[in-house]
Amino acid sequence: MAEGKTESPGPKKRGPYISSITSQSVNVVIRGVVLFFIGVFLALVLNLLQIQRNVTLFPPDVVTSIFSSAWWVPPCCGTASAVIGLLYPCIDRHLGEPHKFKREWSSVMRCVAVFVGINHASAKVDFDNNFQFSLTLAALSVGLWWTFDRSRSGFGLGVGIAFLATVVTQLLVYNGVYQYTSPDFLYVRSWLPCIFFAGGITMGNIGRQLAMYECKVIPEKSHQE
Repeated sequence: MAEGKTESPGPKKRGPYISSITSQSVNVVIRGVVLFFIGVFLALVLNLLQIQRNVTLFPPDVVTSIFSSAWWVPPCCGTASAVIGLLYPCIDRHLGEPHKFKREWSSVMRCVAVFVGINHASAKVDFDNNFQFSLTLAALSVGLWWTFDRSRSGFGLGVGIAFLATVVTQLLVYNGVYQYTSPDFLYVRSWLPCIFFAGGITMGNIGRQLAMYECKVIPEKSHQE
């Protein structure tokens, strides 16, 4: 009897489902890293602006670098930016309401520019009435949401982020980590929630734009395999 030929087992091909899951995980990691570094960069620039205008004060022994910032501020802002940027498209998918309003990079860059402008105004513009100034920044922040987002989920997440970030900042100032000059809202400035709201909307827009590449690349890979 002729012996049957035994073929050496070749490398196992992953099915389209496994390949899609793996590609999606890698995509999430890449987007998280990109968002982290964007958050670090914005934190360095905006925090430097706040310190130069004496809006925020750190202990003298903390501010020792060219960035004029405590070492923990950029990593914390980068981590928060990554979480927010990944959370926005995730909530959109969960609600079954993909965000399609002004989905192009030019719109995202304009949103970043407006956010930097709002932060710049909070440091440089002087109002006699802090309450009036806070209302002005609140109107600008809501205007940023209306111009570049207009989603209910985006507005809700922005409010939640502003509330949570303000509470954390209050605790940091209360424990003496740093302080604000002329606080008028417990230990911080009354306009701070507006900055956090605008920042959440901005990072959400960046995260949504990055997530569009996941939707385009993964189906193509699954078809090829």
